[in-house]
Amino acid sequence: MPVALITGASTGIGRATTLRLARSGWTVLAGVRDPAAGESLLAEAPSAGRVLPLTLDVTDAEQVAQAARKVEEETGQAGQPGSGRLDALVNNAGIGIGGPLEIIPLDEVRRQFEVNVFGQIAVTQALLPALRRARGRIVFVSSIGGRVAVAFTAPYAASKHAVEAIGDALRVELHSSNVQVALIEMASVATPIWGKAQAEAERVNIPPELEPAYGPALAGMDKAMNDAARSGIPAEQLAETIEGALTSPRMKARYLVGRRAKGMLLAKRLLPDHVFDRVIRRNLGA
Repeated sequence: MPVALITGASTGIGRATTLRLARSGWTVLAGVRDPAAGESLLAEAPSAGRVLPLTLDVTDAEQVAQAARKVEEETGQAGQPGSGRLDALVNNAGIGIGGPLEIIPLDEVRRQFEVNVFGQIAVTQALLPALRRARGRIVFVSSIGGRVAVAFTAPYAASKHAVEAIGDALRVELHSSNVQVALIEMASVATPIWGKAQAEAERVNIPPELEPAYGPALAGMDKAMNDAARSGIPAEQLAETIEGALTSPRMKARYLVGRRAKGMLLAKRLLPDHVFDRVIRRNLGA
C-alpha cells in the first residue's frame, strides 16, 4: 500500500486528507503537535488503510529527523539502511498572522516564516531521499494569498508567495529524479485556522495615534474573516483535490480550488493594480 506523510494533520485540511487517503488504502504518517490529536485520528481512522500519528513540529529539527527515521522504519528493508520509500509528502502545516504590517512585531513575522516556509523546506529536505527512491510526489498547501496579496495579511501572504517560489523551483530541480511537485491554491476553507487567525489579530495592539488610520479597515477585516469562516469551502474538498493530485497519471503544477480563489486571481489579472487596490479598500471599508 502507498505511504504518505502529512504535516499539520491535527485539524482542517491535514486531518481531512489523512482520513481520506486512509480510506483509499494508504498508510498515512500523520504529523501532529498534540498527541491527543493523534489519538483522535486513530479513533476515526478507517480500516481500509493505516494511520500512524507522529509528533511533528515542523520547526523542531529533531522531530523532523525523527519523522524521516519513522519513514525508514515503516518502509525500509531489514538490513538495508537507506532503503525507505515515501510515495507522497503533503506539506500542510501552517499558521496565519495578520494585521497592519507597521505594528506587527518582527518576531511574529519570523514565526510566520519559520512555520510556513522554513519548516516546509526542512521536512522536504529530510524526506527527499525516500521520495526519490519511490519516485514520489510532493504537495505544498499554498493559498491564493501566494498569488494575490491583500491588505493586513502581509506576513501570511509573503510566506505563501515564498511557498509558491519553492514549489516552482523544486518542480524543475526534481524533474530528473522523477519526483513531481504541485501547489494547492485556495481562498477561504472552513477550518479552525480562521479562529486562530482572529485570535492572532486580536493580540495586535494598535497605538491610539494609529487608530484613525487602521481602526475602520481592521473592523472590515474582522468581518471578512468571519464571513470567510462561514462561507469557506469544506476541508474535504481540498482533501479530494490533494488525493487527485497524488493519484492522477500526471500531476498538475497548480490546483486552483474554489470559485472565490478563481475570482480573485481573475480580478488581479484583469484589473490595473490601483483599481484592484480600490476594490480591496472598498471591501474593507478603508
